[in-house]
Amino acid sequence: MSGKVKDEPALTHIDVKGEARMVDVSAKPATERVAVAEGQVVMTKATLALIESGNAKKGDVLGTARIAGIMAAKRTSDLIPLCHPLALSKVTLDIETDKKIPGCRVRASVKVSGPTGVEMEALTAVSVACLTIYDMIKAVERGVRIEGIHLVEKKGGKSGHYLVTDTPSVQ
Repeated sequence: MSGKVKDEPALTHIDVKGEARMVDVSAKPATERVAVAEGQVVMTKATLALIESGNAKKGDVLGTARIAGIMAAKRTSDLIPLCHPLALSKVTLDIETDKKIPGCRVRASVKVSGPTGVEMEALTAVSVACLTIYDMIKAVERGVRIEGIHLVEKKGGKSGHYLVTDTPSVQ
């Protein structure tokens, strides 16, 4: 007995013995695939003002986080054991400060033409960009929080289009 409930989707990274495996995508056609992910970094108003002024001790916080997120997207398969290495065609990372949070909103968009999706690359880009913001301001404020990292949209592939319709409150 597998324990699988009827009509429950199978976990693709688990084989029939229940062991982890890398999915074989060799028979899947290469199609254009896009994934968008978001997250936020919550901090005090004073720390946000320091970022916005460009006077953080370690330098350009948002520029550094943007580059770190892009680099992370390209290295996802080195970090997540069962991810396929992909030749990404586009990675964008947008970081906006928001006084209402107060903090930064981080959004990554990743594109590829290939046999598998780029959700993990988008989520990794956001995660590492948020971690980089934390690293660059931790000397000023240790209580910074990283919140709400999630997939916003996915296009392409057999499963089609996914667009988040409701994001749970992060508080």
